[in-house]
Amino acid sequence: QVQLVESGGGLVQAGGSLRLSCAASGRTFSNYAMGWFRQAPGKERDFVAAISWSGVITYYADSVKGRFTISRDNAKNTVYLQMNKLKPEDTAVYYCARDHTYRRSSYLTPKLPEYDYWGQGTQVTVSS
Repeated sequence: QVQLVESGGGLVQAGGSLRLSCAASGRTFSNYAMGWFRQAPGKERDFVAAISWSGVITYYADSVKGRFTISRDNAKNTVYLQMNKLKPEDTAVYYCARDHTYRRSSYLTPKLPEYDYWGQGTQVTVSS
């Protein structure tokens, strides 16, 4: 069983920065791509960013490209989301998730059904 625990959310003014962390249990973390998603009140859960199992490949939603950076430290079983130049529309609960495909190699997926384990989420609120 894999457990994912997010942290680092909070309240920040527009233009500010936050760094989210997602700590994973288990010894298989380094073999799976990881993703970040977010869900604003009354809206569907949307893809934000993903990173390959090796950390070499990253993929971002257009809405965050150039502002957010996903990274991982496989020695610490942790994936990060550095969020800069935050906007009020970034306000949401942010979730990390594990891609269900072992060592997915050729591409990263933004599709929710492709992720099998999810954290409980951390709230990010950006004030204007």
